[in-house]
Amino acid sequence: MSVSYNGLWKLMIDKRISKTELTHMAGISTNAMAKLGRDEDVRMAVLEKICSALNCKIEEIVEIQNDDNDVGFIETSSEDK
Repeated sequence: MSVSYNGLWKLMIDKRISKTELTHMAGISTNAMAKLGRDEDVRMAVLEKICSALNCKIEEIVEIQNDDNDVGFIETSSEDK
């Protein structure tokens, strides 16, 4: 599984906020912002601070993507549920 923060970047563009501004608004480290820029995992607390600063829900800024080569991933159809 991989993480994408494309929703965050789109939201920041819409609100005309730079990465530096968001770092200060949310009170997160530049390291955390760099990890976000590389679509790496960050702590939930970082995402909570960003959501609070941008007044948004986590679903708006984070997307979990299933990789085809994930070991142990089992795809089920709606009929199996």
